[in-house]
Amino acid sequence: MATVTAIVPRTGRAGLLGHLAVRKLLLLTVAAAVLVPFAVARWAGGSWPEALTVDLSGPLAGASDWIIDNRDSHPLFLYFFGHVSNVVVVTVRAVYLALLAVGWAGATALAGLVAWRVAGIRLALGTAVAFLTCGLLGMWVPTMQTLALMVVAVTASVVVGALLGLVAGLSDRMNRVLRPVLDTMQVLPAFAYLLPVVLIFGIGVPAAVLATVVYAAPPMARLTALGLRGADKEVLEAVESLGTTSRQRLLTARIPLARKELLLGLNQTIMMALSMAVIASVIGAGGLGDRVYQALASVDVGAALAAGIPIVLLAVVLDRVTGAAGANLGQEPRPRTHWLYVVAGAAVVAAAGRLTARLEWPDGWVVPLVEPVNRAVGWMTDHLYSGVPVVGGTADWAARFTTWVLDPVRDGLQWLPWWSVLLVVATLAWLIGTWRTALTAVLAMAAIGVLGVWEPSLDTLSQVIAAVAVTLLVGFATGIAAARSERVDRLLRPVLDVFQTMPQFVYLIPVVALFGVGRAPAVAAAVVYALPAVVRITAQGLRQVDPATLESARSLGATSTQQLRQVQLPLARPALLLAVNQGVVLVLAVVIIGGMVGGGALGYDVVFGLAQGDLATGLVAGAAIVCLGLMLDRVTQPTERRAQKGA
Repeated sequence: MATVTAIVPRTGRAGLLGHLAVRKLLLLTVAAAVLVPFAVARWAGGSWPEALTVDLSGPLAGASDWIIDNRDSHPLFLYFFGHVSNVVVVTVRAVYLALLAVGWAGATALAGLVAWRVAGIRLALGTAVAFLTCGLLGMWVPTMQTLALMVVAVTASVVVGALLGLVAGLSDRMNRVLRPVLDTMQVLPAFAYLLPVVLIFGIGVPAAVLATVVYAAPPMARLTALGLRGADKEVLEAVESLGTTSRQRLLTARIPLARKELLLGLNQTIMMALSMAVIASVIGAGGLGDRVYQALASVDVGAALAAGIPIVLLAVVLDRVTGAAGANLGQEPRPRTHWLYVVAGAAVVAAAGRLTARLEWPDGWVVPLVEPVNRAVGWMTDHLYSGVPVVGGTADWAARFTTWVLDPVRDGLQWLPWWSVLLVVATLAWLIGTWRTALTAVLAMAAIGVLGVWEPSLDTLSQVIAAVAVTLLVGFATGIAAARSERVDRLLRPVLDVFQTMPQFVYLIPVVALFGVGRAPAVAAAVVYALPAVVRITAQGLRQVDPATLESARSLGATSTQQLRQVQLPLARPALLLAVNQGVVLVLAVVIIGGMVGGGALGYDVVFGLAQGDLATGLVAGAAIVCLGLMLDRVTQPTERRAQKGA
């Protein structure tokens, strides 16, 4: 079937790229031949040399002490940060008290009626059932706490993101300035945002809300800019020919044309805000995330599940409602009186609850879930953790994965001389990108050594490598199956939908129940979290291959396997590389959070710093996480861009 391979276009550019790759390798070889002997002679040893390490614990501890000592007296805190903190506290408390004032019946009715107004009766019923389930699990008050924080954080994120997107959408210069900043912010793990706000605002709701805003605003900014810059040029020219001003063109043309992108930005902002609001329980956010955090700290799987289910339900409801709002754009709008029905209906139900003194969820209506789940986990521990004939138990699997995969990868990375790690990073980054990409990746990796956390960072990197390998192996196979079978695609679609809406924190609950605590459970949670994105991108890329090309391959007698290997996979290369990039970024995010369940390394240092008030340790680990995320993104993302140019 040699003739089939000719279907995939091969141009002189491919040969040129190969030639450039060889030239890059030769240049790197020459540079290594000059620099490596000098580095070995000057700084002998395998690990990062102490002479190149900067101890920041003293300055960071001093800065932390100064902030704590001056938080109540310095003008910067009294007249700026203090006012910001007070506004956040007052606003969150006002929303929370308002939710409690309408009672469980009023809040459920309001949510259901809003869903009915936006998406129809089926989603309205689903929303009402989700809210009632939160009450049945005994989590009504924590759910309202999380919702109150979400309302404030999402509102602020949308305002900040929309303003940044407006500036980037209308100004080419600002777009060039903001794009790399937003790119970097979107690849950083959520944990990296916690320490800076804690340093300024301390542990509490203000720090949690502001960390959530910083984490959730970039999608809104990027999609707003994308919508404004992608507006139909002909429509804009027609509006301009009518003598309109720039402001009138913005309000009457650009923004209406960008409605879909704006609603998609709102959807992404809400989902990221919920994810961060749950993680921010580590710094005093309270609500459902705090219940999960406390339960995981004591390995109480039942309590973690009781709080985790409402989180998942909230995520699914918010995703479906905002998604339905975007899908309904362009259709005939419903009468505005529908909103009057929504408000009137919710008010009637809330008034009825207040008159009957039924504002709080009745204790007698709570379904006990904690004890049955813990008994089930106890049974699993006794019967499935170890000693299962032939296959072994889940604890045995985790121990073998740790012994056969995680330990060798970690030990291998830590055995490598520090200069060889930098050389490998430079080689990968330059081969698939530009010299700027390579320089950024090398500087980010070197900064980790300078911070003095070389060994823990390589431990984290080993977990990321192992998790990414498993994710890509399973994700590519599943994506190929979904692309080639409509039945498999239909079966997977609802599962992937739910998994992609679940916050990162929730994935720790089932892996702790199955595998206990340790590095292997953290890797398992990372694999499950990243898998849906890899599967979807892979399947979409394969389905988008030109049908005419496939028909040509079939006419030449190519088998199904040959079509996949010689036609579909080469033509879907940009999508596959994008799947690799997304898999790496998503895996890193959960591996870091895995420090809460025994993952160790950088994630543990952040959790330890927050729990013990040792902000110096936490900030150094947080900075290393930023550098590691930046390096991994630069090593994978340029591949996608180059592949797209060459496709």
